Amino acid sequence: MFWMVGLCAADGREFVYRVYAPREALPGDLFWAAFHRHEEDGGPRVSDAFDGAEIRWVGNGTGPAAAELTVHQY
Repeated sequence: MFWMVGLCAADGREFVYRVYAPREALPGDLFWAAFHRHEEDGGPRVSDAFDGAEIRWVGNGTGPAAAELTVHQY
């Protein structure tokens, strides 16, 4: 019951973040949460192009929904 957000780096690697947010969260909010978390961690430069991100829901829809948006590197 979370979102996976993949961000492409300039060196070809992909950084994936687990974002805990409600199922109805906006894709843009998920993207920026992962992007800013990556920037805070000081990793290699990732693309800030929303279209380059891979965002998908993981879960079957059952279980508690996250009340707040939180991000963890996967």
